[in-house]
Amino acid sequence: MSGYYSPLTYTVPEHEDGWLLKTVLQRRLQVSRKLLSRLKLTEQGIMLNGERVYISVKVSAGDVLEVRMEQEESDDILPEPIPFTILYEDEHLLIVNKDSGVIVHPTHGHYTGTLANGVVHYWKSKGERFRFRPIHRLDQETSGVLAIAKNPYVHQHVSEQMIAGTVEKKYIAFVHGSPAQEEGAIDGPIDRDPEEPHRRIVTPDGYVARTLYTTVARWAGGSASAVNLKLESGRTHQIRVHMTSIGCPLIGDRMYKTLPVHEIDEQTMAVREERDTWIARQALHACELSFDHPILHNRMTFHAPLPADMAALEARLDVEASPREAL
Repeated sequence: MSGYYSPLTYTVPEHEDGWLLKTVLQRRLQVSRKLLSRLKLTEQGIMLNGERVYISVKVSAGDVLEVRMEQEESDDILPEPIPFTILYEDEHLLIVNKDSGVIVHPTHGHYTGTLANGVVHYWKSKGERFRFRPIHRLDQETSGVLAIAKNPYVHQHVSEQMIAGTVEKKYIAFVHGSPAQEEGAIDGPIDRDPEEPHRRIVTPDGYVARTLYTTVARWAGGSASAVNLKLESGRTHQIRVHMTSIGCPLIGDRMYKTLPVHEIDEQTMAVREERDTWIARQALHACELSFDHPILHNRMTFHAPLPADMAALEARLDVEASPREAL
């Protein structure tokens, strides 16, 4: 296998005749300075009509520019046959439906059994060499759509879309109680809880965080609800913290089930504790992800169906917390 591959090929149009190659790379192809510096040091990183050139040369209409990447591997990640579901794959991206309970990337104390271990094994089994580059993260117990870039150019461009707020991430959650308004926005800065650093809290000195929500169903007059959520920021545990902050913690969420701000009676608490046993993790699923493909330049939307444990929770709410009110 060659040590290089070409994720990006560009034919110079008439109106760019005479441009500096550097200008084409930065202005037209939006190659970051960091990546451009890396490509300049790569033996076959920047090729014009099949020849290695300096970025100071001028291009002509019809010239074919190739941005070539070195084949990379995640040598620090042990390949393991960890099962996962592929929603979409091309030579630039891998979109998967992550199962609950699976950590995305190896961390201290969790070097095996992660999604990364499974993806690296999958690529190796096909004779492919890519570095594991998740574009975003999901909590261990959160299921759903996750995007992985196969090269630094694609990772850069989707990450920039996330910073610009043009990536849409949608979730569905089953929560205790019901929001006071059927739909709205939760604006609450988030930071670590000084008393329990592994937790997050809403605090005036925290990082800006905004979550949009729409209530789509209620059970038993509002003792439980199904809520669609859209993130406008990506703070750790954001949905779990924000929903708890308005008195609607996620069903099954052991970390954020307490409500220090919202008083509830003992009977309601008992009902909630019972429902927390109906699912083994927080009832949160990343159901949809949308962004512009950095190479194909079309808007792409990926969907992950409701997982079995959340479907079972929904069915149990229909039976044991009826009536259900669809909104």
